[in-house]
Amino acid sequence: MELMLERIEKQVGAQTHLYPMDLTLVPRAVTVLLGATQAGKTSLMRVMAGLDAPTKGRVLADGQDVTGKSVRDRNVSMVYQQFINYPSMTVADNIASPLKLRGEKGIAERVAELAKKLHIEPFLKRLPAELSGGQQQRVALARALAKKAPLMLLDEPLVNLDYKLREELREELSQLFATGESTVVYATTEPTEALLLGGYTAVLDQGELLQYGPTAEVFHKPKSIRVARAFSDPPMNLLPGTAASIGVTLQAGVNLSVPLPAASTSALTIGVRASALRVHQREGDLALPGKVELAEISGSDTFVHVDTAIGELVAQLTGVHQFNLAESITLYLNPSQVYVFDAAGNLLVAPFLEAR
Repeated sequence: MELMLERIEKQVGAQTHLYPMDLTLVPRAVTVLLGATQAGKTSLMRVMAGLDAPTKGRVLADGQDVTGKSVRDRNVSMVYQQFINYPSMTVADNIASPLKLRGEKGIAERVAELAKKLHIEPFLKRLPAELSGGQQQRVALARALAKKAPLMLLDEPLVNLDYKLREELREELSQLFATGESTVVYATTEPTEALLLGGYTAVLDQGELLQYGPTAEVFHKPKSIRVARAFSDPPMNLLPGTAASIGVTLQAGVNLSVPLPAASTSALTIGVRASALRVHQREGDLALPGKVELAEISGSDTFVHVDTAIGELVAQLTGVHQFNLAESITLYLNPSQVYVFDAAGNLLVAPFLEAR
């Protein structure tokens, strides 16, 4: 399905949930709606599904205006944060329910195929209450996939699962979506999830659509500071700077050799991803001595907060590292890895290549 939103707005009373936006989804691909809580992801998804009507604007499905049509009159499947299954039906019957409604043949084979893909084969004769949360969410996903709807909407479907299950299901979902059977819209607050799912990403913030495009392109070239903030975990380091003949001057007179466009504003903001900072020097690196303020271990990475002359920086280091509070440390940054934003917060310069 090609889904097109034309000048969509959504207001509830005096509150604006969605500001005017145009969005055309790439058919048979995954589009991630990325943004913090209350960014407008669920509001936009409900308009796409037909659960809510936009205050203004039109929704077009394959060129047909479906703005006034309810969700019952649209071929859409949806999975929510809270998994929803029929409690009195077995797992097999839950998965088969949309197939039976359409009177399809080969239902048992389709159920077995999906159960195998989502690793719930041993539970087909059980009731949902007899399953764990992760298993119940797999059942809800299998039922949505069974419908083979041209538009599949997933509203943060993994948010209530534990870390291990989320990682497992993310990988499985990306493989299932790769078949290109449906146009998929997937809402999440996590930049990592957007990168893992690939496809396309629409960045939302406070009801505004900030940027839409291929996920890698949006990540590497965020149009503004607002996009960079939404698409960075941990948050991008942002530092005040001033345009200079050599490039950019930061606090304490530290200079960065960065080529700036001719019409650059004097006041600038420098963005540095945590992954671009290192503790081992490479050729061309700028040394940033400082003291450790905090060190956090998260999974297989260590996040180090360091007070430096140019401001507090957070570095993301691969592996588990031990640091003492107030310990002296030097971070290294290659000037080619910085982002430069103008006084209005718009992107001027992006890295040629992300640090590894």
